[in-house]
Amino acid sequence: MPDLRRAIPAVDRLLASEPFRPLLERNPRALVLRTLREELAEMREALASGGAPPADTPDAAWYAARVEARIARSTAPSLRPVINATGVVLHTNLGRALLAESARAALARVASAYSNLEYDLDKGERGSRYDHCTALLCELTGAEAALVVNNNAAALVLAVNTLALGRDAVVSRGELVEIGDSFRIPEIVERSGARLVEVGATNRTHLRDYEAALSPETGVLLKVHRSNFRISGFTSEVPLRELAELGRAHGIPVLNDLGSGLLADGRSFGLPAEPTPADALRDGADLVTMSGDKLLGGPQAGIVLGRRELIMRLRRNPLCRALRVDKLTLAALEATLALYRDPEQARREVPTLRMLALDPETLAARAGAFAERLRQAGIRATTLPGESAVGGGAYPEATLPTTLVALNVETPADDVARRLRGATPPVVARIQDGRVVLDLRTVAPEEEGMLVQAVRDACG
Repeated sequence: MPDLRRAIPAVDRLLASEPFRPLLERNPRALVLRTLREELAEMREALASGGAPPADTPDAAWYAARVEARIARSTAPSLRPVINATGVVLHTNLGRALLAESARAALARVASAYSNLEYDLDKGERGSRYDHCTALLCELTGAEAALVVNNNAAALVLAVNTLALGRDAVVSRGELVEIGDSFRIPEIVERSGARLVEVGATNRTHLRDYEAALSPETGVLLKVHRSNFRISGFTSEVPLRELAELGRAHGIPVLNDLGSGLLADGRSFGLPAEPTPADALRDGADLVTMSGDKLLGGPQAGIVLGRRELIMRLRRNPLCRALRVDKLTLAALEATLALYRDPEQARREVPTLRMLALDPETLAARAGAFAERLRQAGIRATTLPGESAVGGGAYPEATLPTTLVALNVETPADDVARRLRGATPPVVARIQDGRVVLDLRTVAPEEEGMLVQAVRDACG
């Protein structure tokens, strides 16, 4: 039996062939050479192990197409845009909040030029990156001072480390939450260098539980907002106002971790009321921590608000440098915060708020028109009522009414979903009752044409 590997052309012969000329013009020769050698090595290995040869004898154009596809895969950016057709507004795996147009413009301005990141233009001397965004945050929340670090977990670590290093951090057992990727409040507190002191029970904690835990070693009273789950039934928790009064009476600071930062009134979107940083500060919290990339609708950031003396202590903590925020985040956050000076403007221009505020009638009309486009393209599609989710560890029980577009095709749903993920750009959808469904709440109108093409290719 002839050795089929002998029929594989030589590398030099293929590189000199006409089909490889465009490849060599568009790509570095070293990249084409390496990729071609990898392709030929895989073919030899497959044939040596008994694999079937191509049906037709491959020519140079066949090899060039294989190499071109392989180069495209290997040089594609690891991080790239996707179309989110899941209806989850703050999808943690898909990058959470989209930035407003003004925030994107601010990113471009700061990225393309030098900036006054740590330079005081008035004094002509070194400044501090921590001064940026401070005035806006104080204006919008009523805080005395503010600090921005790289995410909310960092904000919590920095605050607990500053207030309770080597001392006790007292927290209710009902608030020992787990956030994303299996990170838990007890572990975060302990990594901050504090001793965790749990009080109360999982479902009920009283003020007397906190009082009994107080000692000369108490560094902070920590209250964690349960933003990603709810406890119902026979429950009780100490209101922040009462905990703040206890802290003041004993000279112990109270730290309130809000998790998802919310500056707008969730009730205007048909969602339950959620505590805002302004609420927490009015109720007496000495420090408040929250995220910038969840319900606030900005870039990933951790925000600390509160008393000026405590904020300055956080800024002087050496750990603050390890957790510091970069110029691009500050630029995007400042532009996002500026929109909140006019709540209606924020509702229109912050994508997170705009998607949350979409009314069912608008979504139903879009879904119906989109399903018709798919039918005209030869795809059997129907609409059905469904629910969107806020996501991002916020409003765990709240859902938003929507209209879904269901793909009624013979191809198995798992295969369709996989092909959609392989589209350009990739599409992430949901599978419900054995069918792929699309929720246009999280699909921008300008993405609909690309989505139609992706569905056609996936179902064809």
